[in-house]
Amino acid sequence: MYLTRSADYTLRLLIHLAVQGERTSTIQEIAEHYGISRNHLMKVANRAVQAGYVEGVRGRSGGLKLAKPPDRIGLGEVLRATGEDFELVECFDAKSNHCVITRGCGLRVVLHDALEAYFEVLDRYSLADIVTHRKLLVQLLGLKTA
Repeated sequence: MYLTRSADYTLRLLIHLAVQGERTSTIQEIAEHYGISRNHLMKVANRAVQAGYVEGVRGRSGGLKLAKPPDRIGLGEVLRATGEDFELVECFDAKSNHCVITRGCGLRVVLHDALEAYFEVLDRYSLADIVTHRKLLVQLLGLKTA
């Protein structure tokens, strides 16, 4: 299992904003620091704003900042809220399932349990837990101040 590019970018966006504290950051700035697509990051940021993790600030010194403290942003919650597709196999979706062995196969139950365990671990951590090396992150991102 792997995270989609959108999930990865969402987490990177949140990490960047957490490191910045109260200072706002623009989509362009964040995209440049990570070397990622501005357009894709814009879509990710819009979903993060809609989900309540990021706040858009208007005006001359506007941009994006976290909408709540990093310790109140759970990693599992973020991944669930940003619309990730966690259908690991076809039989997870009854509407599109065409697998002929579904009724007799136990794979769906095992993978469902594995997915639940995955989220149980993620639910133990917040954004604050992954930005504990703030000074190093500032340096790695090439930020002037934090």
